[in-house]
Amino acid sequence: MVRTRFAPSPTGRMHVGNLRTALFEYLVAKRGGGTFVLRIEDTDRKRYVEGAVDVIYNTLRTVGIVHDEGPDVGGGYGPYVQSERLGGYAAHAERLVANGSAYRCFCTKERLEGMDRYDRRCFGLSDGEIETKIKNGEPHVIRQLIPEGSARFTDEVYGEITVANSELEDQILIKSDGYPTYNFANVIDDHLMEITHVVRGSEFLSSTPKYALLYDAFGWKPPAFIHLPLILSEEGGKMGKRKGAMSFDALVEDGYLPEAIINFIALLGWSPPDNREIFSLAELVEAFDIKNINKAPAMFDFTKLTWMNGEYIKKMAEDEFFKKALPYIDEAVKTPGADRKKIAAMVQTRINFFKEIPALLDFIDDLPEYDAELYVHKKMKTDREISLTALNEARDRFEKLTDWNEEALYNECLESVARLGVKNGQLFWPVRTALSGKPSSPCGATELAALLGKDESLRRIGVGIAKLT
Repeated sequence: MVRTRFAPSPTGRMHVGNLRTALFEYLVAKRGGGTFVLRIEDTDRKRYVEGAVDVIYNTLRTVGIVHDEGPDVGGGYGPYVQSERLGGYAAHAERLVANGSAYRCFCTKERLEGMDRYDRRCFGLSDGEIETKIKNGEPHVIRQLIPEGSARFTDEVYGEITVANSELEDQILIKSDGYPTYNFANVIDDHLMEITHVVRGSEFLSSTPKYALLYDAFGWKPPAFIHLPLILSEEGGKMGKRKGAMSFDALVEDGYLPEAIINFIALLGWSPPDNREIFSLAELVEAFDIKNINKAPAMFDFTKLTWMNGEYIKKMAEDEFFKKALPYIDEAVKTPGADRKKIAAMVQTRINFFKEIPALLDFIDDLPEYDAELYVHKKMKTDREISLTALNEARDRFEKLTDWNEEALYNECLESVARLGVKNGQLFWPVRTALSGKPSSPCGATELAALLGKDESLRRIGVGIAKLT
C-alpha cells in the first residue's frame, strides 16, 4: 500500500515550494489509493516559529489537502509531531553506535568553526576516553560514520544515482541537546511509519546518499525517492524562501484563489500528456502520474497564474461570485437602489482579481472628468461630429421611452443606427462613452443605461453633447 508523508518544519509561512511538495505527496498517495500523513518536524528549536504549525495545518486544510492519520484530536486526526517522539531517536542512534555506523563527537563549537568538513578527530577516541568525558559532563553529539565506497540509490525522476562516499561528511544524527537532526529523524520516522514514497525538491538530492547509507546501516529497505525539479523565479534564479511574496498566504493576500494556486503549482514540474491546464484537486488525483514529472526546472510565471486566477473567477457559480464580489462592489458603489447582482454579472468575466472590481465601477456613482477626444475611435470609425449626431439621436429616442429596460434601449439604438445609416459601433460607442466617461467599461451602452436609470443616463448624455458642441 502506498504511504506518503509531508514533513514540514514550522519556521514561518508556507512557501510555495513546500506546498508543491505537500501536493505531490498527496497526489502520489491518492493516485495509488494509499495514505497521506502529516508530520511536523520541529526538532530544530532555534528555527521554530510560534504559530507556524497552525499556518501549516490551516494552509493544507484551505487547499483541500487533508491528512489521513495521526493522533486523535477531538474525533479528528492531528499531525504527528517529532518533538513528541524524542525517546526513539536516541535509541536508534545508540544502535548505530553499537554496530560501528556512528560515533560520539565531543568537539566544541569553537573548534569546528572554520572547518570545511569535520576531520573525524573524535572517531579515534577510546572507550575509556569517551566514558571519562561523559562522566565529566562534556556535551557531545552523535555523528554518522560514512564508510568507504559509494552510496547508490534510485530516484523515480532522475534514475540511478551513485555518489562517492569520500564526498560526504560525517553528519550529526543527535545534537548535544538530545534532539535528532532533521535528516536523521526523517529516516527513523519514515521507516517506523512505513512510508513507501518520499517526495522532495531536487535541491535535496545531494543529501539523499546519506539517507541511503543510513538505511543500509540499519538493514532497512529504503522508500522510493521522487525528487521534484527546481522552481525558478521569473528572472531565472532559484526561488528562495525569503521572498515573502512566494508564500501561500502572501499570494492569497494578493488576491489569488487557493484553488488557482494549487492548480498552478501542480504544473510546476508536472505535465499532463494532453497539455490540459485547468484541474480541480480531484481531477489532479485522477490525471497524476509520476512518469510525467519533469527534470527541467519550472518557472514561476505570474502572468500564467494571474490568467488561471481569472479562469477560476469566470467559472464560479453566480451566487458564490456575488458573495465574494459584494464587499468590493459596495466599496465602489454607494448609489441607492443600484442592482448589485446585475453589477456582479457585468464584472465577473472581466477581472482576474476581486480587488480589480472597484476600479471598474468608479464611474457609477459619479461621472468622471474626461476629454472629448475620447469620442474619437479609429476602430469604431467615430469622430467628434459622428459622436455628436449619435448622442443627439440617442437622447431624443431615450427621452420618449416609458419602459426603461435593456431590451427596449437596445431596440431603440438599433432603430437609430438604421435611421442614421451608420454602423452599430458609430452609435453604441459614443453612448457608452457618454455614460461611463471612460475608454472602457464592464458592459455595453444599453446595459449601462439600464443600470444608471433614465434620469442619470439622460444627464450624462447631455454632458457628452455639451463637450462635443
